[in-house]
Amino acid sequence: MGKRKVLNEAHLKELVLPEQGELLGRVQKISGGNQVLVQCTDGEVRLCRIRGKMKRRMWIREGDIVLVSPWDFDQRRADIVWRYIKDHADWLENNGYMRPTSRPAQQPAAAAAAPEQQPAAADPAPQQA
Repeated sequence: MGKRKVLNEAHLKELVLPEQGELLGRVQKISGGNQVLVQCTDGEVRLCRIRGKMKRRMWIREGDIVLVSPWDFDQRRADIVWRYIKDHADWLENNGYMRPTSRPAQQPAAAAAAPEQQPAAADPAPQQA
């Protein structure tokens, strides 16, 4: 028979939700050697290991949402159990399991630039008086 071949991610319909002892997280950095830094939903950044089964079948990229299982003896380390496809990641964000991506962080930077322009416009008025 051989391996079951998945041609693209649209064929994966299974949505795995976190069970007891598992957390959701967003990949921050690929460190190499099957090591990944993941920002978990509990606020901790964990050094996670990509399991051998996943390493051979799925690619993990920065920004992906993953399901991690913290180690019993070291809570700062974890195993990556599952990687969510884009459709499932969007569903998790819309239903409150994960916070949306950090796109709104760019808006405050634009808002911070606006107050700098206002004092500059106010400076010419005292010079005319």
